[in-house]
Amino acid sequence: MSDTSINLDELRQRIDQLDSDILNLISERANCAQQVAHVKLAEDKDAVFYRPEREAQVLRRIMALNKGPLDSEEMARLFREIMSACLALEQPIKVAYLGPEGTFTQQAALKHFGESAVSLPMAAIDEVFREVEAGAVHYGVVPVENSTEGVVNHTLDTFMDSSIKICGEVVLRIHHHLLVSETTRRDKVSRIYSHPQSFGQCRKWLDAHYPHAERVPVSSNAEAAKLVKTEWHSAAIAGDMAAKLYGLEHIAEKIEDRPDNSTRFLIIGNQDVPMAGEDKTSIVVAMRNQPGTLHALLEPFHRHQIDLTRLETRPSRTGVWNYVFFIDFKGHRDEPRVAAVLEEVRLRAADLRVLGSYPIGVL
Repeated sequence: MSDTSINLDELRQRIDQLDSDILNLISERANCAQQVAHVKLAEDKDAVFYRPEREAQVLRRIMALNKGPLDSEEMARLFREIMSACLALEQPIKVAYLGPEGTFTQQAALKHFGESAVSLPMAAIDEVFREVEAGAVHYGVVPVENSTEGVVNHTLDTFMDSSIKICGEVVLRIHHHLLVSETTRRDKVSRIYSHPQSFGQCRKWLDAHYPHAERVPVSSNAEAAKLVKTEWHSAAIAGDMAAKLYGLEHIAEKIEDRPDNSTRFLIIGNQDVPMAGEDKTSIVVAMRNQPGTLHALLEPFHRHQIDLTRLETRPSRTGVWNYVFFIDFKGHRDEPRVAAVLEEVRLRAADLRVLGSYPIGVL
């Protein structure tokens, strides 16, 4: 037997031993999670098991400690799944998302909560809000903005009529693929289905490669993938999850016009989230319609050197040509300087509501 064979055998034995050690440590962690559940329930029968701030702190710590060779984000994803499985032993997390199955929103839900979460598809954004408000699910996941196509107005508008709070965020890198079924005649594709935003994100590619194909907008990319199964001359723009769910094949991959195409999703729930150390706050503000309104709104943030990350305007529901402002900024509402700014803005505004303070997305 050669030295190479001996070394390979030794390495395999070492891997087997490490696998056993990892198995034992994961089982020990799971046992600790079960004990945590018993302690929490003994103190409070309505105890909250999922703690967004705690999870964000753990994942950031793992990424900081990681020395390779695995990438820090890859390592964090592995720990996300371990944490998801352990949390399911305490209490399975139910998550509503904008469906149907196979959408990017479901992908975002699984990225944030892990594969052990129970994900439930809803037909519309307001249905996701209703399920959370009613307590039928613990959390919801809704899209709020895309780097190419801008904000999702329906999500912003729904916040105006809801008491729901933002508990977290997740940013998903969006890759679009042109998909067909096994019966599609690839040289005869004359119709392409997709969500309107996906058409917008792939406009230049479609103009160059399928300029004469009919573009048919549908409610979701998953719905587009489903329709393709029944037609021989059509294709769909969708992601990997939809392709796998409906058994479709790739004609072309990553056809989005911008390589940095991403969508931000919000995690919505019913509880306030304590500080995690790296936080973001979202507010909605109604201002009186008078000269200098925007300056009066933004000046306290500038003076206290608070970093605004998003500012959107939507028509008010209460008056013609009145507007409300949706603002995201870095910091937590419990931080003294943030609390001071919020109080100043409250005095200048007709109305102010804090939608939530929550950990900045880790993954």
